[in-house]
Amino acid sequence: MKTRAVVLHKIGHERPYTETKPLVIEEVELEDPGYEEVLVKIKAAGICHSDLSVVDGNRPRPVPMVLGHEAAGIIEKVGDHVKGFEVGDHVVFAFLPSCGHCKYCQSGRAALCEPGAAANAAGTLLNGERKIKKDGEYYYHHLGVSGFADYSVASIHSLVKIDKKIPFEVAAVFGCAVLTGVGAVVNTAKMHAGESIMVVGLGGVGLSAILGAKAAGASKIIAADISQYKLDVAKDFGADEVVNSGEKGALEQVKTMTDDGPDISVEFAGAMPALDFAFNATNRGGRTVTGALPNPDARLSLNPLTLVGQEKTLKGCYLGSGAPKVDIPNFMAMYQAGRLPVEKLITHRLRLEDINEGFERLAAGEAIRQVIIFD
Repeated sequence: MKTRAVVLHKIGHERPYTETKPLVIEEVELEDPGYEEVLVKIKAAGICHSDLSVVDGNRPRPVPMVLGHEAAGIIEKVGDHVKGFEVGDHVVFAFLPSCGHCKYCQSGRAALCEPGAAANAAGTLLNGERKIKKDGEYYYHHLGVSGFADYSVASIHSLVKIDKKIPFEVAAVFGCAVLTGVGAVVNTAKMHAGESIMVVGLGGVGLSAILGAKAAGASKIIAADISQYKLDVAKDFGADEVVNSGEKGALEQVKTMTDDGPDISVEFAGAMPALDFAFNATNRGGRTVTGALPNPDARLSLNPLTLVGQEKTLKGCYLGSGAPKVDIPNFMAMYQAGRLPVEKLITHRLRLEDINEGFERLAAGEAIRQVIIFD
């Protein structure tokens, strides 16, 4: 079948994207879904910093690629041996497929699925195949999703069935922003009620972490960023204190806001000064979690004496350190109960034709979550 899709043909474009227009809408051909695959009509897709990292070259991927990894839609066709899904189901994509058979999946650590990671790096579906082509040339899939398109063929291992009462634009953000941000707090950091926490980097993931920390019973939530706009927004999400992490004396400010530093710091800025700030602010015996994806060449300078002498923990978080088929429904239940108001993340609703404007707005730090709405 034919479908519109947003294609990136070259990474490392210069800004402003409204002028250089790195993303092109093309009519491409989608092959039919095969073994354990389905065809999904995309209804909403979020623009995430991980998409921007491919456009600007910080996260190199093979091209030409159809971007988009945070999306929700309706199953319109099923392939062979599809179990647990049927035509008409509403689904959310997870940006890492979970095979269910590797040692990590079987031990409950779906975020580390080996076949899933290999497929994502290669730009294929879980089975190693590509389903998008134009004029006989196959295009690459973005993280098994390629959600900036009217339709997508995906592995059922990249999908989570959801309650049909949840609006698609809200459902979409659960696939990355909410899954990662809330997961970093409750799964990776394992925050207990009454602990203090600092969130560094206040994009969609960071603000989701604030919502998760508030729902989990944090005693104090500190929001840190270098953008005053985002600091102001953080207060509406439940932050008790805000601090500009780029200003002189910011570390001392955090220390005075808490009992010599928060019990937990989570970082989503993707910049080494931000992670350094988060780690140094964390109290003795505390946990620092990073869920950001900086440039592959970035390196962290860490004093091991601090790590050992203060018994701090530094830990990475991918896919919210959980299992999407368990966590997404659980987090959605919290949303439906009013405990996780993630609809506040959405600052802009766009058409597919506005894609380059959306990426420029994201790069300029003038949006939280922009969602493309498909008719």
